[in-house]
Amino acid sequence: MKWSSVNSASAAGQEIRIYPPDRQDGDTYLQFASMLEVWNPETGETEEVPVRDIQSVGEGFRAAGESALFEAASEWVAVQGEGGGFDVTLTLNYKGDQPSAFGLTVRGGLIGPGRPDWMIPGAFYKENRFEKNLRPYPRYDYNGGDPEKMVSDFWSFRADRAALPAVFAWNDGMCGALCVDEMSELGLNGLGFRGNAEGTSIWLQFPYREEPVTFVGSAVPQPADRTSFRFEPGVSVTLRWKVYAAEADPHAYNPFVRRMYRFHGKEHGLNPWMGLEKAAELTAYGLYTWHYHPENQLLYETAAFDREFNNNVKGMGDRPHMHVGWVSGAPYAYALLAYGRRKGHEAYTDAGIGVLDKVASGLAPNGTFWASWVEGKGWTAGWNPKSTWLQARTIAEATLFMARALAFEKSRGFSHPEWEKAVLSNLRFAATHQREDGNFGSYYHCETGDVEEWDGAGGLLWIAALLEGASYFGETAFTEAARKAGGYYKRFVLEEYIYGAPEDVHLTPTSEDAYNAVVSYVMLYESDRNPEWLGLASSAADWMMTFRWTYNLQFPAHTLLAQYDYRSRGADQASTSNQHLHNYGLFCVPEMLRLWNYTKDDYYLERTRDHIACFLQFIAREDGDFNAYKGMVTERFYNTNCFQPKGMMLTLSHSWCIGLILYAAQEALPMAEALGLSAD
Repeated sequence: MKWSSVNSASAAGQEIRIYPPDRQDGDTYLQFASMLEVWNPETGETEEVPVRDIQSVGEGFRAAGESALFEAASEWVAVQGEGGGFDVTLTLNYKGDQPSAFGLTVRGGLIGPGRPDWMIPGAFYKENRFEKNLRPYPRYDYNGGDPEKMVSDFWSFRADRAALPAVFAWNDGMCGALCVDEMSELGLNGLGFRGNAEGTSIWLQFPYREEPVTFVGSAVPQPADRTSFRFEPGVSVTLRWKVYAAEADPHAYNPFVRRMYRFHGKEHGLNPWMGLEKAAELTAYGLYTWHYHPENQLLYETAAFDREFNNNVKGMGDRPHMHVGWVSGAPYAYALLAYGRRKGHEAYTDAGIGVLDKVASGLAPNGTFWASWVEGKGWTAGWNPKSTWLQARTIAEATLFMARALAFEKSRGFSHPEWEKAVLSNLRFAATHQREDGNFGSYYHCETGDVEEWDGAGGLLWIAALLEGASYFGETAFTEAARKAGGYYKRFVLEEYIYGAPEDVHLTPTSEDAYNAVVSYVMLYESDRNPEWLGLASSAADWMMTFRWTYNLQFPAHTLLAQYDYRSRGADQASTSNQHLHNYGLFCVPEMLRLWNYTKDDYYLERTRDHIACFLQFIAREDGDFNAYKGMVTERFYNTNCFQPKGMMLTLSHSWCIGLILYAAQEALPMAEALGLSAD
């Protein structure tokens, strides 16, 4: 990593320039024009602490500076190897003779041509939301925009919104990043960026500010949240952060994310409450006891923790709906069926078969599955932008797990002709509606089958479903369609922007898009051993890890998550729109384990272990555990001030959350020793 200090043309002092590797100079670099900026919340004015003294020390340097109120000295230690850069420690002395509140900003300017791209892991990707997106949440616009509509050319966020508290920026010549811990001596830290015709910059803030507005999960933003720290006369504080510079490759974030994962792993431990067998036992019980309803052969999507409350509100805490995939349905019925067969538990086996029978019975006029069954309505199209639209991912996921259930049952001597008919109908629909370039489309008209929207990667999971179907039915046309689709959808992986998987967050980048890409490209690689597919699977897995927490959040002391010592390392952010921790990454546990086996890259094994271990927490061990009932699992753990206060959890059990633990525990059990997890 190269750096230089130069005389500033605008002020008496110097500036620091950080260049990408193998460059000693040039017109593209990360510029620090001051030591830091000091903001006075009473006056709104900002004072800079200039860089006045730089001295080389080994491969790094020291820098100092002084303003009317502050004296600063920093040490920049060069980091060698993968994900290198500089580790920065700054000591700040307050010289004022009166207590005063200030906010501090460390700002780096990304110098060079080109409009910027952004990434705050788990929280913000590129423009983050298309103008046509139907769900409002923060969006970047180079030309400005209306903050009341959550559109702006700059954003500042709390650090706890990020799976890794880092802000990355790209221009045509380089990638630059700043990274900080969640907390410092000044409180909760922050990070942000700005990009417009005047230039591009990224920053860290001590303590945080959320600007221009605060996103709390609703369509209407809250006002800006600007915090500060009260400095007493003579006080000295120490702040730490990391600086990274790399080439302009969109995948340039990966070495630094890996480095920070290793760094955080030394002090942020895991805390699984149980082993894999116990987790499977509890979740099978929970899925069957609280979510299975034999009268309609459904896995209800939710079940209230508070059963008395549920009775008092006429059962409205239990959602009498079932999606065929995604938030209920086939994947979890398959997991329950498999557990029942392996353990000789007839009631679980019959329940799994009953739900899969129900799914198979729900074909729409266009030949695909209906998306959901709703009490009082019957089969419906789901939670889509239009009531006549069916979403590709939901249908493909149901088809994938119906096909897996068929193969599982066949291996044990059982056949299900109605399942076969339903699966074939869906696979043939996908193959015949595929565009010449390989795109399956994202939304279909439930009656005509016409593709209503082509944008996004909502159809990506058809690859996996078609390959599973090709294996079971022996139809080569399904394999050909899957490979053609692999060629089309790779653009989303290579652009590091995969979006469109969930029904309820229209065309939004989500962790679920990453899971679908990993599953599909691992299976493509297994179909023909083409190394391109393995490379795409690895890239998708790397992007997936930007949604996965590298560290343990500090929850407010009196919250439930703090009292139970919940460890967030390994949890995934649901999406940039739905900012909460969830366990849907368990969906691709078997493919991630196979990816590790093919690549011999232990990073994939370790981060898969973390995800499993994280969600071996908060499985209710008995009635009353964290105010839930035995076997219940929540969907949401709140990591920041979005939807609910930080440290809370949603008091609803979700069939998909239980079902994915049951699925992943069974799949991971043969690899328990390699994963370093207890099998018991």
